[in-house]
Amino acid sequence: MAIKLLRISALASLCVAGWLGMAGCHPREIHADHTSPQIPRIFPDYTNVTFPVNIAPANFYIQEPGASFRTEIGVDDEVLFSLSDSRPEVVVPERRWRALLQQAEGKNFFIRIFVKQENGWTQYADIQNHVSPDSVDAFLAYRLLYPGYELWNEMGIYQRDLSSFRVEPILENRRIGKQCLNCHTVARQNPENFMLHVRGKDNGTLIRRGGKVEKVASLARGAAHGNTYAAWDPSGRFIAFSMNEIQQFFHATGQKPIEVSDLAADLGVYDTETHVLHTDSALFGADGMETFPAWSPDGRTLFYCRGNAYTRATPLDSLRYDLCAIPFDASDLRAPFGEPRCLYAASREGKSVSFPRVSPDGNWLLFTLSDYGNFSIWHPESDLYLMDLRTGQFRAAQELNSPDVESFHTWSSSGNWLVLSSKRMDGLWARPFIAHFDTAAGQFAKPFLLPQKDPHFYETFTRTFNLPEFLTAPVTFQRELLEAVPRQASDIFLQVQK
Repeated sequence: MAIKLLRISALASLCVAGWLGMAGCHPREIHADHTSPQIPRIFPDYTNVTFPVNIAPANFYIQEPGASFRTEIGVDDEVLFSLSDSRPEVVVPERRWRALLQQAEGKNFFIRIFVKQENGWTQYADIQNHVSPDSVDAFLAYRLLYPGYELWNEMGIYQRDLSSFRVEPILENRRIGKQCLNCHTVARQNPENFMLHVRGKDNGTLIRRGGKVEKVASLARGAAHGNTYAAWDPSGRFIAFSMNEIQQFFHATGQKPIEVSDLAADLGVYDTETHVLHTDSALFGADGMETFPAWSPDGRTLFYCRGNAYTRATPLDSLRYDLCAIPFDASDLRAPFGEPRCLYAASREGKSVSFPRVSPDGNWLLFTLSDYGNFSIWHPESDLYLMDLRTGQFRAAQELNSPDVESFHTWSSSGNWLVLSSKRMDGLWARPFIAHFDTAAGQFAKPFLLPQKDPHFYETFTRTFNLPEFLTAPVTFQRELLEAVPRQASDIFLQVQK
């Protein structure tokens, strides 16, 4: 497997140390010489967060200086287990962690940290975290690539078992001549309906549906630009595609090193049964740019972003996108589209919308808002906003946002969890953060960084996590995808309704 954790020898010693700390049923009790009212600094910041009852151990390291460390973890007033070491890393055995989550389900648990310094042992204030009885989807799919601009020399799409640390590839580009892999997506978090693009000599779109993988052309006959951003409709029959002409531009100065922008974009709905890409004059043409499709849970509404048309005289920082929606009637494919409407005219406020995503209950829509453009991953000002689709009211999701980039995001199948890409740690690499969502109150809990076995993982791992998507089950058809890549792509045909 291509993914390797760095610091392997250090991690092995940490695991051994962790087990040694657990070896005694009744480890020696620590009597603190001092107490601190402050919560100790730990990384990742697993403080005051809500964990799903089926998440992998939230390993961390203590950032307070010291010669020895002791960590006690428990529920209510009971210490369930403790770890002691001369190193600050806290690596919890999976068996102990699972028992903790089960006992703390629906309640808080505490992390009590003691640090031995020159003047004796200091006990810090307890860290409190909550365990939600809401399970998160079993797997997370994402693309890993280096955060560069010019090449896709090494990339792959992977899946992570969220209840453990097991990672396996779905498809790696080293297996297909280092061509580009992108825009993977599934229907309703179920990988039985799965799609991804291959860019290069074997250019095409791989679609897995009905137990079979088909390769179709990514450029429809009659279209000027290839299919790009995708969204499955809930039935698993249709895929909404934007058809984009995308260019990269580089800034000579300033905080943003690169700008990725549409020069043209249209929108259509592809019928996987007939190989026809249906569109409408309201979604297709030179009057505007339509992109980033997203479906309502009933499949009757297609949400998207619409921007002003690009011309050679158009400054890139004047391109702004509004949030729009259009009805779709799958029972009448001769004229399936209704009248479009604008839900939020962000451009009037000097803002731009990207990545709309609708919650599974159809009540909430989360989108990214930035100053201009639609490729918000390079915009540090990008924040997430939550709209109540029942009222049309929306607000900044401040509980999710940070001073740096918040961009791509997806809901879990239950709607109780969200995964978001954020560059809040260093402004360069996007990492996956998970947050619980109260569907009744419309409030998110504090997002937490996806746990890794090595607490130092994110300090040494040099690839960015791109397009995280929850999966209710693992992808098991890797060989079928690999074998489909070199096939001849089937034609698809554009049909424009006026």
